[in-house]
Amino acid sequence: MKLAITGKGGVGKTTLSALLAQVCADAGRDVLAVDADPAPCLAEALGFPIELRRQLHPIAEMGELIEERTGAKAGTMGGFFTINPRVDDIPEKFSVQHRGVRLLEMGRVEVGGSGCICPESALLKTLFTHLLLREDDVLILDMYAGVEHLGRATVDFVDALLVVAEPTHRSLGTAALIKKLAQDIGLNRLWLVGNKVRTEAEGLFLQKESPGIPLLGYLPASNAVHEADRLGAAVYDYAPPLRKAAEQIANDLKRELKLAKTGEQPL
Repeated sequence: MKLAITGKGGVGKTTLSALLAQVCADAGRDVLAVDADPAPCLAEALGFPIELRRQLHPIAEMGELIEERTGAKAGTMGGFFTINPRVDDIPEKFSVQHRGVRLLEMGRVEVGGSGCICPESALLKTLFTHLLLREDDVLILDMYAGVEHLGRATVDFVDALLVVAEPTHRSLGTAALIKKLAQDIGLNRLWLVGNKVRTEAEGLFLQKESPGIPLLGYLPASNAVHEADRLGAAVYDYAPPLRKAAEQIANDLKRELKLAKTGEQPL
């Protein structure tokens, strides 16, 4: 199962990514979590010890690795380079693992226009497109804010795109744009996940005002998220209501994906 998590800046993509990663790991699944934000913070949300966090380096910034695998220097445009480099050993070599979750930092690739490609983007897209996962493996990509990654079609290989939104019109407006761009690249398995939901009315608002994206579930508003961040603790441990909600979201998503693959309709 390959999942990408996206949405407007500040809506809680990293919180959801961390919760789902730990939920799946505790269920006995092998989990590869990927922090694709240029200001990475997934390690902190997962509660990785500082000594492990110091071992992480963004793949997109590994110039020697990129040149070795593609035949071109990072940051170059034009010329010839390998667009399907070897990537099978990268997760094992450059990730760190804690409590059953293996973590990679992807780093940001600066390219202009949807048709551009560079050695860094070739390496990264090959990495996540061609990794062969076993049936119970899970890949979770915590994408950076906005929709530029969809414009470059860098997540068109995922099984599902989870769009995180707060119960506000502005947040849902970004969700609508994400939906359009996702459909433009043939990605039609989208689900909306609400966050920071304080009341039943806000939950109903998300369901009613969703831009045609099915509401998978939502995380309740909780001050524990900020407390966990301040203390350097895993939000999974520090906020039991969010953990319970994430468990339900993971179970519902598994069911929805199974229905989508078999062509059945939910009850």
